[in-house]
Parts: sequence; structure tokens; C-alpha cells
Amino acid sequence: MPLEDVIEADDVYSPARAVFRKAVHLASYHFILTRRRATTTRVAGLELDVPPTVFHPRFFLTSAFFARFLQSLDLSGKSVVEVGCGSGILSLSAAKAGAKSVLALDINRAAVEAAKVNAVRNNLQQVLSLHSNLFSALPPTRKFDVIICSPPSFSGEPRDDADRAWHAGPGYRDILPLFDQAARRLNRSGKMYLLISSDTNRRLFDHLIDSAGLACREVMRRSIWLEAFHILELSQSSTLAARE
Repeated sequence: MPLEDVIEADDVYSPARAVFRKAVHLASYHFILTRRRATTTRVAGLELDVPPTVFHPRFFLTSAFFARFLQSLDLSGKSVVEVGCGSGILSLSAAKAGAKSVLALDINRAAVEAAKVNAVRNNLQQVLSLHSNLFSALPPTRKFDVIICSPPSFSGEPRDDADRAWHAGPGYRDILPLFDQAARRLNRSGKMYLLISSDTNRRLFDHLIDSAGLACREVMRRSIWLEAFHILELSQSSTLAARE
């Protein structure tokens, strides 16, 4: 199926579900994402400063779910990059799991600074942060053993940097290149761990993953009321590996 057709299949929800999604977004945006004061919280064994406009790991359960999964892995000696780091909780979790080096990327400069502060706060000096739109700030030849990403769950134009944690642009515009870029950044035996919601356009994501030459399997799932979260493990398919 052409990419345009997959994108157009997005947001096929009942009217009640659409209203519910909009209400949750508005409440999250006005009371959490755009709050005026920084807060300090503890999630998944980490002390975190969370400034305004940065995705808050205390109020959004996906952060703790993904963080605990990463902390359960053996990442000893691995090089790790996170795309869209927010507070840095996932990058810090990879460091706690033994990663040799972790690079936390985000397009929101407040998130980049938060990840830097939280690395120092938790004495995880192997975590560095960098302002970047996906992988754009990195040399094209730099590769990693592990890539982490919890992308925005919804299509739609973001209102501002804070809303980029929720909306990825019309038709998921802002993250369409993610999987092609990730496939080129993975070492031969590398893994990408991706968290998606049951509200995500899964058909589009599956299309992008397959088009990038990545194999996919689900490694963990959690349901909460009307939504489920899935952690996917992506790796280079035999076809892509053979081309390298």
C-alpha cells in the first residue's frame, strides 16, 4: 500500500473516542506540559528535575513502564542513543543498565538541558545530551548498539515545543524519516526499542519499519483502561544486513 494511503487511514476512531482523546490532550497540555514551574520527582529509581515544556514522567505512565523495561536489560558496554529524550529518564535508565555511553537527543532545548541536569543529579556521567531533530546533529557515519525512542502517539500540528511530545505533525510528518535514519545508525547486531500506544497509527508505523528493512517483534505490553502500550524491538533484517 502506498505511504499516502496508510497515512490517510490514520485517526479512524469513533466520535466518542475522538472526544476523549481531545479532552485528555487539552488537560495534559494546559495543566502538565505548559506548567510554569519546574518540578522535582522520583520515577523508576531516578531523581528528576522536570522544567516547563518537558514531558513529565510522573504523570504519564509510559515513562516509568519503558524505564523499568530498559533497566531490566543487560546493556553492559553498549553505546546507546535516545531520540526524543524529554527529562532523560530513558537515557538514564539505559546507563543504569550498564551502557558505556548514552547520547540523549531532543528538538526541545529545555529537554536537552533537563537531561544534562538529571545525568549529574543521578551521577550517571556517561549520559550526554544534544539538541537535534532526530539524528540530524550527528555525523552520518556514527552508529550505535541500541536506539531508544518513545515517539509522539498522535498526528496533528503541535502547538509548540511542549506539544511535540504529543503530536508528530499532520500524517506523523515529523517522524516519518525516523526508521530509515535509525536503520542506518544501528550496528550490525544492534537493537532499537520503540514504545507505541494503541492509539498510534500502527499500520503506518509497520509500513515505515518494513520499508526501512527492519524486523520487528513485540517484547512487552501493558494495558491501562482504554489504552495499551507496546514495546517493540527492531533489528536489521537479513536483507538489510546483507547490503551493508
